[in-house]
Amino acid sequence: MTDHSDIAAMSFEEALAALEAIVRGLESGQQKLEDAITAYERGAALRKHCEEKLAQAEARVQAIVARADGSLGLKDGE
Repeated sequence: MTDHSDIAAMSFEEALAALEAIVRGLESGQQKLEDAITAYERGAALRKHCEEKLAQAEARVQAIVARADGSLGLKDGE
């Protein structure tokens, strides 16, 4: 399998842009079969990375709660 270690260092936005480029390339149908398979594998890794980044962001947002006075704080007094 191809090494996708560079993906871990990508921001959500970088990974999403790379994934969109792969999708455009696959949709064009102009790639050789082996190149398309490699691109698909990288796209799957990018998708997983994006999902993990979104889950992390969602967890951070859910940890923030509005207090009665309108200020923001973390749940459970964190």
